[in-house]
Amino acid sequence: MEALQNLNPWLLALVRVVLIVGFLLSIVPGLIWWERRLLSWMQDRIGPNRVGPYGLLQPIADGVKLFFKEDITPSSIDRLIYFVAPAIALFPAFTLAAVLPWGPAQGAYAYLTPIADVNIGVLYMLAISSLGVYGLVLAGYGSDNKYSLLGGLRASAQLISYELAMGVSLGAIVLATGSLKITDMVVAQEGALWGLIPALQNWNLFTPFGFVAMVVFLICMVAETNRAPFDLPEAENELIAGYHTEYSSMKFAVFFMGEYAAMLVFSGVVTAVFLGGYNLLPVNWEAMNLGFMQRVNDLGAPVWFIGKSAFVFSCYVWLRATLPRLRYDQLMSLGWKSLLPIAAANLILVASWIVVTEIYGAMIGWGFLLGAMFLATLFFLAMQRSSRALESRELLLVDEAQPRTIELVDPGKAVS
Repeated sequence: MEALQNLNPWLLALVRVVLIVGFLLSIVPGLIWWERRLLSWMQDRIGPNRVGPYGLLQPIADGVKLFFKEDITPSSIDRLIYFVAPAIALFPAFTLAAVLPWGPAQGAYAYLTPIADVNIGVLYMLAISSLGVYGLVLAGYGSDNKYSLLGGLRASAQLISYELAMGVSLGAIVLATGSLKITDMVVAQEGALWGLIPALQNWNLFTPFGFVAMVVFLICMVAETNRAPFDLPEAENELIAGYHTEYSSMKFAVFFMGEYAAMLVFSGVVTAVFLGGYNLLPVNWEAMNLGFMQRVNDLGAPVWFIGKSAFVFSCYVWLRATLPRLRYDQLMSLGWKSLLPIAAANLILVASWIVVTEIYGAMIGWGFLLGAMFLATLFFLAMQRSSRALESRELLLVDEAQPRTIELVDPGKAVS
């Protein structure tokens, strides 16, 4: 600790950067292996088991294979855009990891995490995450391939649809916390559960508005990272491989690395904002006079943080193994007609809950919030049912107005 404290600030910043970047680059092969093994277990297959014990060296073998594959560059591409796009796709994962606190601000990790504790942490996260789509769009545009271009355009439309709901869902947590800093959000979750139970921590997962915000954020982050069932930018059944159709060798591998690193970083965001961050369990050990457990919690903070992030990453794999790819109209409908209204209603209810709590106290505030959320749920379900009924009626009217007819043709005359 004293050695870190006495380091030059620039050198200390370099140590932090190398620590995070080195960790992300080194763990990507492990994430690929874990996804392939987990998918095989879920789908009753064997999975990689030949190269190394339990197939652990298979991702390394795949990396070596990609490195030595022929690097094909199409002749009619925009060379600058074509070569810059993979680097842009990899950039957001590293910059987002810079604001994630994987340890407490006091103790052994105080000088290592986060790299930058910026005051606008959530806004920074939303801004940087939206830059990831530029790599995909530029890859599609620079490849001079209509299928690649369509994949890039799909990625941009998908980002616009789900970035709004993601931002509004995080807005509810910002209101409840009173800060945009991610470190403050983690500290706020260490308070008494609902402000009433000192022995338990108030993880946002356990609050009604936090649970709704987390569900919306989880769906949006899957769409942001273009993972199944939202992997339409690279839908092989109609776009060959989408935006990276014309990429091969290590340029393709960079896209692959960026996708998995972004998945892990977004899992870290979920851990920090909704799952108590680096705290092992939602328990206030000091309130229960268990100081030694608090020390265990603080010393093992990086392990707990990475473990929770790995669990959220496994949910990505679970979705891929379970759900088929959505149609594009279903993708847009889910984002605009369901997630955005739910996130906006949740934000309004949180603001109202804060006002009621300040005026009438915590008990009445929580009662108001639960009742309002129940009524809002009933209203939303009624609106969804009415919308479906209206769409069915419109389809029926169209069928009645334009009846289908069949005209028989004489085969002999048709041939002549």
